[in-house]
Amino acid sequence: MSATATPRLTDGGRAPATDSTIAIVAPGSKPRRPGGAGRRRAGAVVLHVLLILAGISMVFPFIWMLLTSLKTLPQLLQNPLEFLPNPWTVKNYTDAWEAVPFGQAYLNSAYITLLVVVGTLITASMAGYAFARIRFKGSKVLFIVFLATQMIPAQVTLIPFYLLMSNLGWVDSHLALIVPGMIANPFAVFLMRQFVLSLPKELEEAALVDGAGRLRIFFSVVLPNLRPGLAALAIITSLGVWNAFLFPLVLLNSPDLFTVPLLLTSFESQHGSINYGLVMAASAIATVPMLIVFVIGQRKILNSMAASGLGGR
Repeated sequence: MSATATPRLTDGGRAPATDSTIAIVAPGSKPRRPGGAGRRRAGAVVLHVLLILAGISMVFPFIWMLLTSLKTLPQLLQNPLEFLPNPWTVKNYTDAWEAVPFGQAYLNSAYITLLVVVGTLITASMAGYAFARIRFKGSKVLFIVFLATQMIPAQVTLIPFYLLMSNLGWVDSHLALIVPGMIANPFAVFLMRQFVLSLPKELEEAALVDGAGRLRIFFSVVLPNLRPGLAALAIITSLGVWNAFLFPLVLLNSPDLFTVPLLLTSFESQHGSINYGLVMAASAIATVPMLIVFVIGQRKILNSMAASGLGGR
């Protein structure tokens, strides 16, 4: 009977050197190739460079608009491709503000946006809660049909919508923009339903055991937990209402009822071929407020979109 010799430790407690090296590798894993980290680092660098270039290409038109709005008319006529204003001037902004009633258009857009946002938050949160928690006959079919209306292009419904508003006497009235915007937003209902589904049912069951009804549960338990989603929905809805153009163009006829996009269009038709700086200043006046709102609230939008999928539904 033979025994296998065990290598003895040499001085210093280290095993004697051998001609072969035993590598312990996890089953199913592949050994890393030399230079793999370098290739991954190079790929990350290339990806970041491409993303930076794409970001610059998206931001450049906005920067060009702002710089053009600060140029004088002689500079625009002599050297329109010059990048920086020489000299710098803010006269275009004052002239654009005084040329048309931007103040009235701002007021119209602001209060229409405010009313639509508040109404949408109320109706969408209640409808989303009903579709998520209240089971009734045909609820799934009704939700699918309601959500499918979002796939219909707005241009298809323009004529029927105009006829409906005409029968109600709301043509050339802000009611045609406010009331439908409050109650007909499938995306808002879908977003609120996803948020409600992500909430634990135990909160509502505990309130139900304490004797609370559906309305009490909604306003006291569900609604406070929907704040991140409501904030994101408010920002998304405000952007859509502020920038709406097609339906206000068809429904509004009186200049004192115009919203900012409508007023900007009429302004461009009057001055677009004469003074580009004036038009760019007017465009900046119409764009910058909503851009600020989006920059401030973009993190809330991203966080809410991630949180709305926590339910896995």
